[in-house]
Amino acid sequence: MKLGDIYEFVVKKGIEQDPRGAKAVQNALNKAKKDFDELKPGDKENFDKESLVNPYADTRILNGNPKEEIKSILVGIDMEVGEIVLADRLKQNGKPVDLVMAHHPEGFALAGFYQVMHMQTDIAAQIGVPINIAESLLHERIKEVERRVHPANHARAVDAARLLGINFMCAHTPADNHVTAYLQKLIDKEKPEFISDLVKLLKSVPEYKEASKHNAGPKIFLGSEKKHTGRVMVDMTGGTEGSKDIFKELSKAGISTIVCMHLSDEHVKKAQQEHLNVIVAGHIPSDTIGINLLLDQLVKKEKIQILGCSGFVRVAR
Repeated sequence: MKLGDIYEFVVKKGIEQDPRGAKAVQNALNKAKKDFDELKPGDKENFDKESLVNPYADTRILNGNPKEEIKSILVGIDMEVGEIVLADRLKQNGKPVDLVMAHHPEGFALAGFYQVMHMQTDIAAQIGVPINIAESLLHERIKEVERRVHPANHARAVDAARLLGINFMCAHTPADNHVTAYLQKLIDKEKPEFISDLVKLLKSVPEYKEASKHNAGPKIFLGSEKKHTGRVMVDMTGGTEGSKDIFKELSKAGISTIVCMHLSDEHVKKAQQEHLNVIVAGHIPSDTIGINLLLDQLVKKEKIQILGCSGFVRVAR
């Protein structure tokens, strides 16, 4: 399977599991096309043309020839300079590594990853939050994340991959879409009545079960085991944490419990004010579930060897 085929496959599967639905995703692609068409010829040079076919700014080929054949992938959550050097050392020691696949974005994809946060408005609207309120609350948060990411040294890992001649890509939101859909479907099917039942259900998932052994599994941040779960929202996609002021609107829309990857103290305080239950399932194991679900489909399509590192543990379903 060629590098370009893997990239296109990841994007396609991410769209299939996108919580917004196919129509909303197509609307986003149509908007990108409209924005491109309206640019002056000189401005089109710097336009990210991948955004015309890929709605996820945080998922890109970062280095390499799309036509190169891939038979083995070194996969990890954070693949930075150290992991790129690790890939090179593995190759030197006779362990084939044709591609390094990161979950978290690097390079160009990191610099623009805040753009995927716009999908959170449609997700909130589906829950029952008025779209004008969702857009207003998210606007400032996106600007905040953009300002935070802008000064980072985005190119370090990509430069290392370029100098060592290593194929490098990242798959962020497509994987997050998968874990979100998987957990929401599981919870909706099992209908756990109490928070204790919900935590038990999460810990039955292999990645969370393993993470719990290392004190990194699901934890109750707000609420208690004896509380009712009510309506549960799995909030694990859309780039990163949204506005801390969204919790009031989610509560008004009927959400009682939120299951997320991670949550800042500031966000926790706001959720507490709205009497929400919050279960933080764990960042790295949640990301691992999403990647595993993607890889399950990839290896069914073609036999590819998977090597795990940087917090990623392969679990096949």
